Amino acid sequence: MKKRILTGDRPSGRLHLGHFVGSLQNRVKLQDEYEQFVLIADVQALTDNYDNPEKVRNSVKELVLDYLSVGIDPQKTTIVVQSMVPAIAELTVYYLNLVSLSRVLRNPTVKSEIEQKGFGESIPAGFAIYPVSQAADITAFGADLVPVGEDQIPMIEQTREIVRKFNSLYGEVLKEPEVLVGNFPRLVGTDGKAKMSKSLGNCIYLSDDSETVKKKVMSMFTDPNRLKPTDKGTVEGNPVFIYHDAFNENLGEIEDLKNRYREGQVGDVEVKQKLFVAIEKILTPIRERRKRYESDEEEVNRILSKGVMRGNEVASETLRKVKQAMKISYEFIK
Repeated sequence: MKKRILTGDRPSGRLHLGHFVGSLQNRVKLQDEYEQFVLIADVQALTDNYDNPEKVRNSVKELVLDYLSVGIDPQKTTIVVQSMVPAIAELTVYYLNLVSLSRVLRNPTVKSEIEQKGFGESIPAGFAIYPVSQAADITAFGADLVPVGEDQIPMIEQTREIVRKFNSLYGEVLKEPEVLVGNFPRLVGTDGKAKMSKSLGNCIYLSDDSETVKKKVMSMFTDPNRLKPTDKGTVEGNPVFIYHDAFNENLGEIEDLKNRYREGQVGDVEVKQKLFVAIEKILTPIRERRKRYESDEEEVNRILSKGVMRGNEVASETLRKVKQAMKISYEFIK
C-alpha cells in the first residue's frame, strides 16, 4: 500500500513559474510514488480575503486548470476543495482545545506572515489559528508525509504536537506525519526582486500566451553595471542566468552564454532570446493541456466532484475515529 501524501495551495490567482519550480514539478513526480491528495485551501484563503470571498471562489477553477495543465493526473492525484469537506472544520474545532493561543502565535511561520501582512493588533482569529486548521487538513487525510520548504517546517511540527497531545489523551488514533523537505528553489522575480509576487507584477504566469512571455523575458533585469554588450558582465545573481539555470535543459548552451557574458562577447538580447526559447519549450505543452481542459468544463467539474467525494470518504472516516476515541460519537441518537 502506497504511503499517503498531502500538498496544497490557497486559491489566490494564477500560478507562475516560481510555483512551477517550487512545488508543481515535485507534485507531478510524487504522484507516481505516493497516494497524493492536493488540497485547494479556500477556507484558509478566506482568513485574509474574508472581505472579498468572490476572489477566492473565482480562483478555484484557475488553480485546478493550472494543476491539470502542468501534468497533475486526476487518475493518480485526488484534488479536493477544502470547504467541501466539512469534517476538516469539525476536526479543527476539536484540535483548538489541544493547543494554547500563545503557542500558535509563537509559531515562526505565523509570526512572519502576521508581520508581512501588517495586521498589527487586528489579527483575525481565523488567521491566528491557521496552524490548527492545517493540522486538521493533514490528519483528516491521514497523511504520512507532507512535502514543504524549510520555512514551513514549524507548521508541520505544530501538527505533530497536536497529534501527540490527542493520542496521549484519547488513544493512538491519529497518524503523526513526517516532513518531506524538498529542495524548492525560490525563483527571483523578472525585476530581480527576492521572489516572484503577484503584487509586484514581476511574474511569468503558466497561463501567459507566447507573446506575453516574450515581452516579459525581453524586459527582464540583468547586470545593471553592464551598459553595452562589449562590457564584461556578472552572471552570479543575474536574473536572466538564474532563469537559464532553472529552465534551460541545454547545459552546454548555458555554459557558453555565461562564459561569453563574462568576457563581454554576447549581448543581453541574445541571452534573453535563448531564455525565451527555453521557457517556451516548457510552457507550450502546459498551454496545450490547459486549452484542452478549458474547452471541457464538464470534465473539470467531474474531476473536482470525484476528488471531493474521495476527500469526504477519507476525512469522514478520520472524524468518526476521532469522535469515537473522544467518546462523543453518540451512536444512540438517531
